[in-house]
Amino acid sequence: MSMDVDLTERERAVVNAFQGGFPVVERPFEPAAEAMCDRGVDIDPAELRETIQLLDERGVLSRFGPLVNAQEIGGAATLVAMHAPEDRFDEIIEQVNSHREVAHNYEREHPYLNVWFVVSVADEDRVGDVLAEIEAETGQETYNLPKRREFRVEAKFYVDGPLDGEGDEAAGIDLADLGPDVSPSAEPTLSPAERDLVLEIQDGVPLTETPYTDVASAIGAETEWVLETIKRFEREGKIRRIGVVPNHYALGYTENGMTVWNVPDELVADVGPQVASLPFVTHCYRRPRHEGVWPYNFFAMTHGRSEAESQQRIEQVRETMADYWEVAEDDWDSLFSTQILKKTGIRLAERADSNTREQ
Repeated sequence: MSMDVDLTERERAVVNAFQGGFPVVERPFEPAAEAMCDRGVDIDPAELRETIQLLDERGVLSRFGPLVNAQEIGGAATLVAMHAPEDRFDEIIEQVNSHREVAHNYEREHPYLNVWFVVSVADEDRVGDVLAEIEAETGQETYNLPKRREFRVEAKFYVDGPLDGEGDEAAGIDLADLGPDVSPSAEPTLSPAERDLVLEIQDGVPLTETPYTDVASAIGAETEWVLETIKRFEREGKIRRIGVVPNHYALGYTENGMTVWNVPDELVADVGPQVASLPFVTHCYRRPRHEGVWPYNFFAMTHGRSEAESQQRIEQVRETMADYWEVAEDDWDSLFSTQILKKTGIRLAERADSNTREQ
């Protein structure tokens, strides 16, 4: 069912320790390893780097380093649903996936809307053009579900073992306070140097003693500037967090349930933060309804390592909702993914370029 049964105690500790809160200092593995030792994990900086490297090579991690928030870098992305008839399914998927603007595409369990994909563009006005092209090619209507409000995006996946946050203890280690003392900028666009930095770190940073120095060298910048800018980006929300990014499928979180809810509009602002506070909810948004086809305006993504665990977590979401209004059976649904149809990631280069000011 999962790979986490094959992880050593040290590997489990590393997965749990820094899914965020990794320090932004010239030699970050030194304070990171020291903090793990303080929490009872015997590891030195070289062993920490080596363990992360091995986890990455085995596919347990997607990458290591800053997790860039594409929404704050430039351009736009939106979630789109559509119907693909069984007898034309492969043909339609090929047509949808041929668009380079389609970043992710999943088949989900739903009697009608069985295809769900993300469109990422440099210019928000381009979304309509892409959807019109897809509709013309496939003969199927698309249903645009842009994010109206974000309540939570924090896809962290812990495994049983050291630093997993048992009892009242928070999972992991937070060393985010280490690094330059910087203030957020009011500048809405990127400088050319900032754009180069974003593109250099979007897939991770080198697993060396001085990763930020190596990033600086790669883009022809000073180390101190890279440290200050990464820390500022973290405070501005351009970087969501810094650390290991697990491959949740490899860790056994194979039950991917997108729960959708028809929340009374006047209650969304109250319900959203409460659902977002549930530790197993990784994504939580308000999105528009589509009359006659899609009655839901609230999305909460949950993950589980078994069907039973997943259903238990969905029930906890329902119980949280029920504190605010009488939830009827037709007020919600849960759409599990049955296969990944495309997963190329968000192309940041075009979106960053579109939001970069002239020198």
